[in-house]
Amino acid sequence: MADPIVEIKDLKLSLVGGAGPVNILRGIDLQVAAGETVSIVGPSGAGKTSLLMVLSGLEKADSGAIQVSGVDLLQLDEDELARFRRQHVGIVFQSFHLVPTMTALENVALPLEFAGVDDAMEQAAAALQATGLATRQAHFQGQLSGVEQQREKVMELLFGLQREFGTTLLLVTHDDKLAARCGRTLQMTDGYLQSLTGEVA
Repeated sequence: MADPIVEIKDLKLSLVGGAGPVNILRGIDLQVAAGETVSIVGPSGAGKTSLLMVLSGLEKADSGAIQVSGVDLLQLDEDELARFRRQHVGIVFQSFHLVPTMTALENVALPLEFAGVDDAMEQAAAALQATGLATRQAHFQGQLSGVEQQREKVMELLFGLQREFGTTLLLVTHDDKLAARCGRTLQMTDGYLQSLTGEVA
């Protein structure tokens, strides 16, 4: 494997529920090489989304080690994690998280503006064009259907950008055909991770 951009060792996460602590991640070990495409499949509640939340610094693990792009995420405070995400991580959520009082164009431009990008609106317009939503730029969340808020074209765009720029792609999906497009597929079951295809997790 090339130098890992993601390196996880014995990662554990538990959350407190009504009946007490629930073990979500039970000692995950994982390496992902720079430029690799990896899909993670498994039943609902298996820990897939929690793993991505920890990887992106949106959730703090209880123990273990996690490095992304050479950065030890467990050593960063909330502000440092926010800066890390802005510079190194892009996330497409299952839920859309759009600001309802902003247009589609403004929603797409917002994170670019936070990052200090000078031509944020122009880049946002180009992104909407690439996903077939150029005619919906001025529409608000309530005027966009669910299909339009999360177009299937987004997946084609993500795979295309991965090929063009060599970015690393981690994909959580229930779609076996989509998972098979990745170089490696991992199965998450009850907080454990195992390899289905490709190298050992």
